[in-house]
Amino acid sequence: MAEDQEVVKLELLCKQLHEASNGGQRQEAEKALVEFQSGRGAATLSQCQLLLDRAQSSYSQYLAATTLTKLVSRNPCTLSLQQRIDIRNYVLNYLATRPKLVHYVTQGLVVLFGRITKLGWFDGVDKEKWAFREVVEDVSHFLQGSVDHCVIGVQLLAQLTAEMNQISESDANKSLTKHRKIASSFRDTQLYNIFQLSCTLLRTALENSKTLNFNDESQHGLMTHLLRLALNCLTFDFIGTSVDESSDDLGTVQIPTSWRPAFLDFSTVQLFFDLYASLPATLSPVTLSCLVQIASVRRTLFSNEERAKFLSQLVNGVRNILQNPQGLSDPSNYHEFCRLLLRLKSNYQLGELVTVEHYPDAIELIAKFTVESLNMWQFAPNSVHYLLSLWQRMVGSVPYMKATEPHLLETYTPEVVRAYVSSRLESVSVVLREGLEDPLDDVTVIQQQLDQLSTIGRCEYGKTCALLVQLFEQTAQRYQELITARMNNRSQQHSMEDIAILEGQLTWLVYMIGSAIGGRVSFNTSDDHDAMDGELVCRVLQLMNLTDSCLPQGGCERRELATISFFEQFRKIYVGDQVHKTSKFYRRLSEILGLNDESMVLAVFVRKIITNLKYWGHCEQILTKTLTLLSDLSISYNSVRKLVKLDAVQFMLNNHTREFRVLKESGPQNSEHFPFLGVGVSVQEMRSRTLFYTSLGRLLMVELGEDEEKFTQFMIPITSAFDSVGRLLAQAETPVFQAEEAKKGLIGLARDLRGLAYAFNTKTSYMMLFDWIYPTYTGVLVRGVEIWCHDPQVTTPVLKLFAELVQNRSQRLQFDVSSPNGILLFREASKVLCTYGSRVLAQGDSIPKDQIYPMRLKGISICFSMLKAALCGNYVNFGVFRLYGDDALDSALHTFVKLLLSIPQSDLLVYPKLSQTYYVLLECLAQDHMNFLSTLEPNVFLYILSSISEGLSAIDTMVCTGCCATLDHIVTYLFKTLHHKSE
Repeated sequence: MAEDQEVVKLELLCKQLHEASNGGQRQEAEKALVEFQSGRGAATLSQCQLLLDRAQSSYSQYLAATTLTKLVSRNPCTLSLQQRIDIRNYVLNYLATRPKLVHYVTQGLVVLFGRITKLGWFDGVDKEKWAFREVVEDVSHFLQGSVDHCVIGVQLLAQLTAEMNQISESDANKSLTKHRKIASSFRDTQLYNIFQLSCTLLRTALENSKTLNFNDESQHGLMTHLLRLALNCLTFDFIGTSVDESSDDLGTVQIPTSWRPAFLDFSTVQLFFDLYASLPATLSPVTLSCLVQIASVRRTLFSNEERAKFLSQLVNGVRNILQNPQGLSDPSNYHEFCRLLLRLKSNYQLGELVTVEHYPDAIELIAKFTVESLNMWQFAPNSVHYLLSLWQRMVGSVPYMKATEPHLLETYTPEVVRAYVSSRLESVSVVLREGLEDPLDDVTVIQQQLDQLSTIGRCEYGKTCALLVQLFEQTAQRYQELITARMNNRSQQHSMEDIAILEGQLTWLVYMIGSAIGGRVSFNTSDDHDAMDGELVCRVLQLMNLTDSCLPQGGCERRELATISFFEQFRKIYVGDQVHKTSKFYRRLSEILGLNDESMVLAVFVRKIITNLKYWGHCEQILTKTLTLLSDLSISYNSVRKLVKLDAVQFMLNNHTREFRVLKESGPQNSEHFPFLGVGVSVQEMRSRTLFYTSLGRLLMVELGEDEEKFTQFMIPITSAFDSVGRLLAQAETPVFQAEEAKKGLIGLARDLRGLAYAFNTKTSYMMLFDWIYPTYTGVLVRGVEIWCHDPQVTTPVLKLFAELVQNRSQRLQFDVSSPNGILLFREASKVLCTYGSRVLAQGDSIPKDQIYPMRLKGISICFSMLKAALCGNYVNFGVFRLYGDDALDSALHTFVKLLLSIPQSDLLVYPKLSQTYYVLLECLAQDHMNFLSTLEPNVFLYILSSISEGLSAIDTMVCTGCCATLDHIVTYLFKTLHHKSE
């Protein structure tokens, strides 16, 4: 009686959870039901059965199904084998006697059946009989019944196949090996029979398709689950590779050899093409998904002759779909069909495709379909990737093709290129006038598509260039006319919209020209192609001269991003160590623009970089990409030597401040060239300063040698700024303290110095920087940490600067035998670490959980990184500290321990950067400072051992291997210590 009352109470709670309007009531109900689901005993089992037997509401039935699923999934499982068999039989009987349950209750019971079957796969009633393997036999009774029973039977098989193929939450706590063992056994004993059964049922449905009513929910549901069953069989992870869905276009289906009869019988492939033609749009996408998997079947399943026949059937099927394309108006069908087209090329070679009987018709239809798709740029834009990838791969295969049959790509690729180019240009006016989402806003997708287009356009490069030149000249000429009219105040009101449209079109064209140049590959190019590249580059540079002259009145952000993208491609292909300067490319630049050599071209790059730094400092995206371009130029061995000889670069090295005097023909004038270096900008904009000074540092080093006077001259602006910040910090305790100015000044200087410290990777240059900063300015940095210890905007750049200074990159920290600099450097690092650590620890637990990483853990992670670099740099003899009573080492190590204990152990692996720095530091300590670790309090050492235990099961291999090495060092130390004691 008490149990009945408890069940009635559960039913009431279910109703309250799903129907109550009172939020508090729903919350209480949820809490009580979660507690019920966490039960493990026999009472929970009997209550679930009572809930299902009473069937008072679908909510209580679903609760019972999910509770039983959790009960059987627990590890270790508390249910006996007989109890699990009884549950399985009860579920099957329950579904058989109640075929019209609410869909989510049916699904809950189906999931329960699949979970019990999987987890008990290797359980046997006796030596000759398995407990849960009679799957097809159990389900066959459903398949012989009504339509509703058939649906449930197919659902059971589809869910079981999916369950066997995926690692559920219960499997995550078990051995992956056991999961694979179960999946492999299921694959070898049941999966092929289930696939054959699904094909047989689909054939029956196809034969009766004219009499089927797909508006009827039961019949439609049956077909849905049948197709899903077939797809689950084909997408099964046959060899345990767990292919990531993001690599969709690369997956090969590793069908077992025992499945050969199903695919040598070409009626299987034809079945799915026929189903696509017969089924409505609500069902046909799944048939195409099945065909995508069938087209991806591993090549080695067939002999050469069999593979040719199989491919021929696939191509004919695709051809038939294209000849009757009505179904492709559905976005889901269209998307899956695009995937199918790509799989044809992914899994088969161009040489095999061209030998197919109807290849000429098929490639013509595919080209027509691609052109129409590109022209309808608003329809299913996410599917365009597959079409462009198909053409990219076909064009990329041409140099390797051995077949004598014509591939016809030279006929159709120009059409594809023209369709892409013209459709994107036409989209600009539509986007502006109708206020649609602009494709130009998604730079990632643009770059991906243009990378594909760059290969496609190289097939008939002459036609590609002619098209781009023609469109560019027309658009640029019209743009120049409107700009001139506007500057002369002759512009009409509607011309502003025309200018915006032309700017958008020019943005697309600059992106496309950049990608066309980037498509040049050394093994498949010619002088004529290089000359064409020269034509394209000249036009973009001429446009740049026009647009840069208008920047004082404002500019177009998207076009600037396109121009930087163009310069990146230009640099990769025609500027650098491996480029032949005698090519026709440079000849065209000389003839049209007077750029006679690479130095003059580099001058154009630098001029553009300086222009962007002057006018676009407020735009983080343009600023970052511009500085990345400068950084890339400063890395190249030959280019950097030519760069430093340019007047603009020398002027930048000598005047790298917010304002400097610009040389013009009319005489020197004051100009604000680098506004992002000022204190008037936001802290966010200052982030680019590190990259800027890294590039300047590399440029300075080219001719620096041991010239300390040149270094001092370069550092004058930074010295002046540091002195100014030092004076402001000296007033920190007074009412006149200008906190905001001092704070921003310190942040900027820390970022600047970190960039220089990163660039100075030789002993001579580093020592100049160290002698400059120590001891004059290290105290200013420490004082800044003291004042703004709770502000990560200040502490993060300062800590990162010190982490860089103690980094022995390229063995730059090789101090002379008589030099104390290594010890002095470590002492300063220790001082910063202890200053920051003591103040962070004083905060206690006042930081909200959602702010814990940026406000505390990020700084601690940098401290760990700094300490690891200092301890492993091999430039300090740490025995000196104890010998002379210096507590710098002990203070740093004890601060590390205190910081570590302030971190909840669960957070160590939650934040990847923190876990990486901690475990690397711990390995270093276990290797070289085991004496210190051995003196720690037992609770501290147990914390460390516990963190190692957790780290051994981490996903990050770097953390795992670090834990193994740490454990090895600890055990080795213990062994040696015990061995010495025993002796």
